[in-house]
Amino acid sequence: MTLPTRLVLGVLLEDADRPRYGLELCRTTGLPSGTVHPILARLELRGWVCSEWEEVDPREQGRPRRRYYRLVPDAVPVAQTAVARAHRSLERLRRSADGA
Repeated sequence: MTLPTRLVLGVLLEDADRPRYGLELCRTTGLPSGTVHPILARLELRGWVCSEWEEVDPREQGRPRRRYYRLVPDAVPVAQTAVARAHRSLERLRRSADGA
């Protein structure tokens, strides 16, 4: 699992019931839109994330509609395990590099 994917999942896992829109995830992770949105698309194809467009009139809001993403409830434990496993792998690599 890449670091950007871990960052996106980490934010989504902070409050798994709270929908977040793409640019909010960009700001929170510090990653560009061109990185975050493909990650969200892959997670959605994998069935870990669902998305929906907000129901607003862009002219009234003075901005485009937002697409909100959240973890699918069944994917929360899977995502937690995957992030933890990736973290452990990174720690093993760091310890190995320190000992080399």
